[in-house]
Amino acid sequence: MLTEFALAKVNLFLHVLGRRPDGYHLLESLVAFADHGDELHLLPGQPLGLSIEGPFAGSLAVAEDNLVLRAARAFVAHIGPGHLGRFVLVKALPVASGIGGGSADAAAALRLLARANDIPLSDPRLVDCAAMLGADVPACLDRKTRLISGIGHELGPPLASEPAPVLLVNPGIGVETAEIFRQMGLQPGQRHEKPPVTYEKLSLQPLHFLASQTRNDLQPIAESLVPAITEVVYALRRQAGCWLARMSGSGATCYAIFSNAHARNAAARDIAARNPGWWVSATALRLPGWDIVTRAPMGG
Repeated sequence: MLTEFALAKVNLFLHVLGRRPDGYHLLESLVAFADHGDELHLLPGQPLGLSIEGPFAGSLAVAEDNLVLRAARAFVAHIGPGHLGRFVLVKALPVASGIGGGSADAAAALRLLARANDIPLSDPRLVDCAAMLGADVPACLDRKTRLISGIGHELGPPLASEPAPVLLVNPGIGVETAEIFRQMGLQPGQRHEKPPVTYEKLSLQPLHFLASQTRNDLQPIAESLVPAITEVVYALRRQAGCWLARMSGSGATCYAIFSNAHARNAAARDIAARNPGWWVSATALRLPGWDIVTRAPMGG
């Protein structure tokens, strides 16, 4: 049995720059990956199939459009039948939660099939498979901290980064991404003339830049639809040692960067005790500049 981890993808900021004539929204974001996620197993040689278990198994049906099975079919279409098998997904991340669970699962399936067939991750056919499955999947393939742009599939170079203590919290409410974008009201072809975030801008005092010069454009809309997101952000910001608290992606998961692991763990215990229905994960993200940042509150 082969195993890969489908790590949670966190959008540290997410700017909506416009909408293409075909309806897709143009974005820029800094993505990083947690050390917590789903597990995906492959039993090579068995008939292609999928079973789901784990804490969030009940939120996800085994259907033909499941991204793990779609990834296997894309692999066959682009590379050939090769060695397939049966997948077992241990679903540890909440569904429809803004941390790329489905995309991460699809990318993990591609990595497993690449391992089973001795194909390097740099193979352009594998990258094509990832792009075909969704805008988030290419970034989830190698799980590096980087700027992404376009509809999410244009990847900047990996950024030098260090692990930082982070808390992920979800109030247990799914958010419909399509509805969030619909309520933005951008018309096809409409653009915001804003200077893009560049590697050079992010390299100078990166976390201070992150806190003061970036945002999540989807957060106000998501909070209006799911007021519990506001409660989560407030609960994170009031914790001792919190540097920055913000929603990831289209929500409802929010993240908080902490000054040290002790403060993060204390916050996790406090929030879980006060809100037993919330999903709370004390984890780490690889962040640019974490090794040089000054230890002062950043707000958020």
